[in-house]
Amino acid sequence: MQSIIEEVTQDQLKPDREKFKVGDGVRVHTRVREGDKERIQVFAGIVIARKGSGIHETFTVRRISYGEGVERVFPVHSPNIEKVEVDRESVTMRARMYYLRDRIGKKATKVKEKRLLETAGA
Repeated sequence: MQSIIEEVTQDQLKPDREKFKVGDGVRVHTRVREGDKERIQVFAGIVIARKGSGIHETFTVRRISYGEGVERVFPVHSPNIEKVEVDRESVTMRARMYYLRDRIGKKATKVKEKRLLETAGA
């Protein structure tokens, strides 16, 4: 039964999605339809979780907006997602970063960032 579902959903998967992981700072460009018009809206933040597999794979992005934490869950293979840009890469030791929910202020956006080896050696 499982292989039938995978066969049906195989053509809906998007293999050209940007590679990102938990802890990365991303900008998600989504299509928003308002009446007859369609526009692109950007949601920028830190990826705190990735769940699921195949067509059901999702990722959660968290940002601080006017002092309040806002989280949004996006399906990875959604046709409404135009693109996912990686702003900054991070070095994380966890699969989920739910501990960022308890942090306040500037600490809520701090994640250990990846440094390039070329600049550190020079």
